[in-house]
Amino acid sequence: MSDVVYDVVVVGAGVEGSAAAYYLAKRGKKTLLLEQFPLPHSRGSSHGQSRITRKAYQQDFYTEMMHEATDVWRQLEKEAGWEVFSQTGFIAIGKYKGNYLDNNASSLQRNNARFEYLAPQDFRRRYPMLRYPDDYSCVADPEGGILRADKALLAYQAMFQKYGGRLIDGAKVTNIRRGNIVTLETPNASYRGRSVIICPGPWASHILRPLGVKLPLKTMRITVMYWKERDNDRHTPSKLHPFYDHGVRGCRGHDVYGFPSEEYPGHVKICLHYGPEIDAEFRDQADDKWAIDLMKEYVREHFPGLEPSPSIVETCIYTNTPDEHPVLDYIPGSRNIVIGVGFSGHGFKLSPVVGKVLGQLACGEKPSYGLNPFRIDRFPLQASL
Repeated sequence: MSDVVYDVVVVGAGVEGSAAAYYLAKRGKKTLLLEQFPLPHSRGSSHGQSRITRKAYQQDFYTEMMHEATDVWRQLEKEAGWEVFSQTGFIAIGKYKGNYLDNNASSLQRNNARFEYLAPQDFRRRYPMLRYPDDYSCVADPEGGILRADKALLAYQAMFQKYGGRLIDGAKVTNIRRGNIVTLETPNASYRGRSVIICPGPWASHILRPLGVKLPLKTMRITVMYWKERDNDRHTPSKLHPFYDHGVRGCRGHDVYGFPSEEYPGHVKICLHYGPEIDAEFRDQADDKWAIDLMKEYVREHFPGLEPSPSIVETCIYTNTPDEHPVLDYIPGSRNIVIGVGFSGHGFKLSPVVGKVLGQLACGEKPSYGLNPFRIDRFPLQASL
């Protein structure tokens, strides 16, 4: 065992853990970041070339957080020297004057964010590549856009190390021993920290249950699909903004999200915001044919400028809570072990603020944002100590 005692040890070098480590190292804290897999890898939730970012949320607390998150993304890309955030704009799609669009507009207005609430005829005029019922429209968020996910993760990790942090990959934490100084065991070495932040992604249950923490988490495999644009079609959606379609008809009430042609030339990324439940260790054993079939119907109905079958299929993992809000809190019985879990498929954009508040908790400080929506005790029977 090393004699070194870190101020904070962060477990998990996905986007949330890397953001927390970056925040702490930038503050001058002696910080260790441990990752179970050799980096880079594509086995969790943070890989890939793109994620949506937006201020358009139904909940005020997310819109409020996204003001600072957007500023930090801009600062991070300046520090790293490469693009992380492309401000293309974003649209939330739903029924005109329905709860979803009204709530987005209200939250944006209350938080002094720019937006447009389009009437249905303006929605159809501005987005001729889409085909929706006459009572559908959108809330346009001009400050949203695309995060370059792989580049963003690399930026966090590179700047973390530039500020003096230590990153060790291929170091799976097999045991955590509580105490005033927390000890973390891996197959090759043990490490010690005054505080620990655990951001295990889809491996949350594996690492938390030995600590007596049981959360109602559902790990799902998401089928990431890319659809080829038809040549010379007037409906080609090349100029489409990133979008989120709330509870579209024909997808069993599940939401859909998508991006313009960015990652693969001539291909639009459109995915079901849902998938089969899995164990992260066996994600490729899940059957996702039903998800692909649902999306074929969706694309055929709403995107006439795309081929109705995906030509590229990849995978990602969500770790969902019942209310789709993450847990950002201390584990029961320990004021020096903090967890960030259950981001439910929308945590990447929030990571600058998530990393900050997790770091503040680990330092024993009052967080910059109210964390009541993210408390661990909102779920019953979460601990069995």
